[in-house]
Amino acid sequence: MNRLQEKYQQKIAPVLKKEFKFSSMMAVPQIKKVIVNMGVTQPVDPKARWKIMDSIIDQFKVITGQKLNINLARQSVAGFNLREGDPVGATVTLRGQRMWEFLDKLIGITLPRVKDFQGISRNAFDGQGNYNLGLDEQIVFPEINYDNIDQVRGLQITIVTSAKENKQAFKLLELLGMPFAKENNG
Repeated sequence: MNRLQEKYQQKIAPVLKKEFKFSSMMAVPQIKKVIVNMGVTQPVDPKARWKIMDSIIDQFKVITGQKLNINLARQSVAGFNLREGDPVGATVTLRGQRMWEFLDKLIGITLPRVKDFQGISRNAFDGQGNYNLGLDEQIVFPEINYDNIDQVRGLQITIVTSAKENKQAFKLLELLGMPFAKENNG
């Protein structure tokens, strides 16, 4: 069992149960999955897109430890030199042990490596207890070898929780150690 998962089960879940007055431990909010997404945004010829996708596939395997799904264009867009069926991005959905390992690494190692890091936004919840985090560079992950990347790309991380409201999800992520930015009171 991952240390973050153990922390959740032994310390965080009982605190959440008491604070939000849940009747059972099964009602306590928990992390369901983490979705990592990276897009190929620059307009390039179709052959070059697949070469870029090979690079992204390698990076995702290193970052998440899991095989990804390639997102293909549903329709052609002439302005982007994009044909239906061309790759436009990649997605990985993490659950279980890999999800906990990824979150542990994200909270403890990756986010503190972000340049000029002041904490993550408190306002990136979607109203249903899920949190969205955008990173400008994939190179903040310690596994990525800077010399082996062709281009710095951003990625999107969505943390899906079973919380019914943002307040519960915020408290869950805060107790897990997510480094939220300080509130502005001025």
